[in-house]
Amino acid sequence: MDTNNEIRLRLRFYKDVPENMESIRQKFENYKVTCIEDCHLKIKHNHIWMNIPEAKRDYWSPHLHLELEPKDNNETHIRGLFGPDPTLWTLFMFLHFMVAGIFVIFAGIAYSDYVLKNSTRMDFLVMLMMVIVWFLLYFIAKQIRYKGNGQMNELERKFLEILELKEQTL
Repeated sequence: MDTNNEIRLRLRFYKDVPENMESIRQKFENYKVTCIEDCHLKIKHNHIWMNIPEAKRDYWSPHLHLELEPKDNNETHIRGLFGPDPTLWTLFMFLHFMVAGIFVIFAGIAYSDYVLKNSTRMDFLVMLMMVIVWFLLYFIAKQIRYKGNGQMNELERKFLEILELKEQTL
């Protein structure tokens, strides 16, 4: 997956597999039992979360969320979503809401100052700073995703490796 040309921070993919949902889920269950040091797996119903093991995890380490959807009797549609650590993602969302909130508040203050014929220079300066901070947050998130590319590719390889396993080898 080429991540450098993507503008989205959370990369997605879709894959159709010619196996039923239960056999795919069972492959992940078996892999979870046998290979704990390779990848940390969490499985709940038709959702699978793949994480980098604790020993190799950094703050930029991604995780992979897979959602299994039955398509036909012997076909499964898999939706994959790469994302940062949930704690880091929550921090970034909090910062984005703070920046947006400050921007909206100062836009209202700027409107009030304009109507009252007061100076709006400071209001527009704060709004400009919030736009700059928003772009800065975006570029920081891009840098974090760039640092996690290797581990993201590792998770994708593990995912494809698990899918290629045969039922009798498990």
